[in-house]
Amino acid sequence: MSRSVRTLCLLALIASFPLRAQEGTRVESWKSAQPGWNYEFPRDHGPHREFKTEWWYATGNLSDEQGHEYGFQLTFFRQGIHPGKKPAGSSRFRVMDLPFAHFAFTDVSGKTFRYYQRSSRGAFGEAGFGTPEKAGGRMAWMENWALEQLSDGSFHLKSDGVTEAGVERSVDLILTQDRPPLIHGHDGISPKSSVPGHASHYYSLTRLRASGSVMVDGKVHKVKGLVWFDHEWATNSLEAGETGWDWSGLHLSNGDDLMLFRIRNSENKTVFLSGTLRDAQGMVIDLHDLSMTPQGSWKSPHTGGLYPAGMEVIIPSRNLSLSLTPKLRDQELVLSPFAYWEGTVRGEGKCGTDPVTAEGYLELTGYSGKVIGVNGK
Repeated sequence: MSRSVRTLCLLALIASFPLRAQEGTRVESWKSAQPGWNYEFPRDHGPHREFKTEWWYATGNLSDEQGHEYGFQLTFFRQGIHPGKKPAGSSRFRVMDLPFAHFAFTDVSGKTFRYYQRSSRGAFGEAGFGTPEKAGGRMAWMENWALEQLSDGSFHLKSDGVTEAGVERSVDLILTQDRPPLIHGHDGISPKSSVPGHASHYYSLTRLRASGSVMVDGKVHKVKGLVWFDHEWATNSLEAGETGWDWSGLHLSNGDDLMLFRIRNSENKTVFLSGTLRDAQGMVIDLHDLSMTPQGSWKSPHTGGLYPAGMEVIIPSRNLSLSLTPKLRDQELVLSPFAYWEGTVRGEGKCGTDPVTAEGYLELTGYSGKVIGVNGK
């Protein structure tokens, strides 16, 4: 853990410095997310090295044959140091970007939460990012943590959490895509501000049917469930003065898939809201009338951060209201250079006059210190 902490702190320091031209090397500027991006797959499952920040992010809610519930998060981050690909013939130790990854596992029935992080230069191929068709299926990997696309179009995801006593938690899943990629925003970009120029390229595989296994304290459990996958890349998402965001990806019982986020300022006031809904028939709606209102508070015993204890979601145009509550209160990842809350949630509410439930994940950042080194959703 200590080596990972040091590496992540180094990442934050390097990312804060302006780029300098190395002798004999032409340094181009980072690209920003601009309208008109034409998404292509599997190309866009791979890295976009002309953008400074990128992540591949999977969250899932699973259950075993006995009905026990589990949740997990696996995120691979690429933080760019120099734009573009590594020049041919350069040293394997030349750093163009820094990979790091987070894995968190919630045993809902056992009421435990564990989290882990890894980082690497990737000089010997032990970590990296690739376009599936050019990298043997691999999209993102960090040692034995991996996300890859198989020849039949499904995905393989695996990760484990190791302590001195051995493997403490693990997931090993095959993910089958039920629905096509969901593109967020409009004209190829997902705005993060009313001010032009602050945006990302962002898509999701919203409803991946998962089957496989998890391991908890040495015991393997066969599981099934649903996984939500995000892939996002940008250079300048957040404006100055914006300190954090609240994000959620949800599977609704009526067949809808819902992504929504709000960005906050230093006073925790909402400065930007956005969302995307895809209904069971496949119609996609760019949401403009939603609200996300924190409900209650939970104080972290680890960092002292004061997080929302729940979230009220209202979308008048869909006659939809949902109250989101964590399945376990303490799902805070206390990492360096930043800590954040990321956990499995359930929702209850109404769509019109019909009751509706939801399952998914909620991400809360900037409540226990400044977010460093990555851009926001």
